[in-house]
Amino acid sequence: MSYELFVSLRQLKAKRTQRFISLNTWISIGGVALGVMALIVVIAVMSGFGKDLRDKILGTNSHVVVTNVTQTGMVDYETIMEKVVKVEGVKAAAPFILNQVMLAYGDNAVGVVVRGVDADREAGVSDLEKNLVQGSLKMLERPDKSSGKPRRDGIILGKELARRLGVQLEDAVSMVAPASRMTPMGLIPKIKLFLVVGFFESGMFEYDSNLAFISIHSAQKFFAMKGKVSGIEIRVVDIEQADQVAAGIQDSLGFPYFARDWMRMNKNLFSALRLEKIVMFIILILIILVAAFNIVSTLFMVVMEKTKEIAILKSMGASRSSIMKIFSFQGLIIGVTGTMIGCIGGFTVVPNLNEIVGLIENIFGITAFPSDVYYLDKLPSEIQYFDSFLIVVFSIIICFVASLYPAWRASRLDPVEGLRYE
Repeated sequence: MSYELFVSLRQLKAKRTQRFISLNTWISIGGVALGVMALIVVIAVMSGFGKDLRDKILGTNSHVVVTNVTQTGMVDYETIMEKVVKVEGVKAAAPFILNQVMLAYGDNAVGVVVRGVDADREAGVSDLEKNLVQGSLKMLERPDKSSGKPRRDGIILGKELARRLGVQLEDAVSMVAPASRMTPMGLIPKIKLFLVVGFFESGMFEYDSNLAFISIHSAQKFFAMKGKVSGIEIRVVDIEQADQVAAGIQDSLGFPYFARDWMRMNKNLFSALRLEKIVMFIILILIILVAAFNIVSTLFMVVMEKTKEIAILKSMGASRSSIMKIFSFQGLIIGVTGTMIGCIGGFTVVPNLNEIVGLIENIFGITAFPSDVYYLDKLPSEIQYFDSFLIVVFSIIICFVASLYPAWRASRLDPVEGLRYE
């Protein structure tokens, strides 16, 4: 151990006449620890929210979508799917039809987006089957005549959509197409009855209240798209590499086909989350900056208190760089100690965050995150080790930089002035 570090550690131990300086030192350590812990917890929660949102979006949607930009539908979709599944990183593919319609039941009518899916292939490209609270995808196909039930095609509704329409299982809803058809009596809207065979709940209010599923064969008949689909849904092996897989699919298919990954389709949403995360990082780093100003004031008081000791060290041959090291080490020790305490606190709080929130709710009799508003059964959190590493580095650097000016002032002290009245 160098003598500069030894002297720094000795000076951090308070004597009877230096209790106030010692208190300031502990306040500085506490400020750094609080800032680091707050940053780790907030970044973990925001990362958890982002992952939860991503899982909910991908629970209903596929990772990559391929469409034809020059036509209203894709005719040779089976051939395109054969090419797509050969691209590296593709796990599964399925056709789909997407259109807007109006659903009516009794006196209620709602404009929704209806998606025609292949019941046999849809489970391979999305988590729709897992999100079903009643029914199954197999029930979308028209039942056999031998079943004794009306020969109507099935429809699966979002839970919120079903509540808005007031429908129950086995009810028949009317689907009205946006395009009318010409008859001898004039233009008549195209209407068809569908049997409600299931409900799904994705956890996203926009999807649960505005989305319905029918079989792809029913969609082809209803929208007059015989032998055509709107596009192809694709599931990839690694969702973080979806953009690269989409680029590979685009290169394989070429024009006029257009491949978009889930990150591009939801770019605004995830860009907003990323920006919010950065802003929160900047705001919370101010807590550490406040602690850094505390370090500056503490070291200035130490310099004023230790004027005689500094003069003695310099008269014994200590160089300016050695004096500067002594006081900069003190700021570094405060920063490292506070950062380590903050890390321990952050890594302890994040895994037990829901228990802590539950305890606060019980004590104050409040509901911090109402499930009907946030669609959460628990507070999502995920420790980001790289982000935590950056927080540690920033914290230590800020504390070290804060100690440089007081250390420089101490190194410039004239030993004659320090010992003049001794």
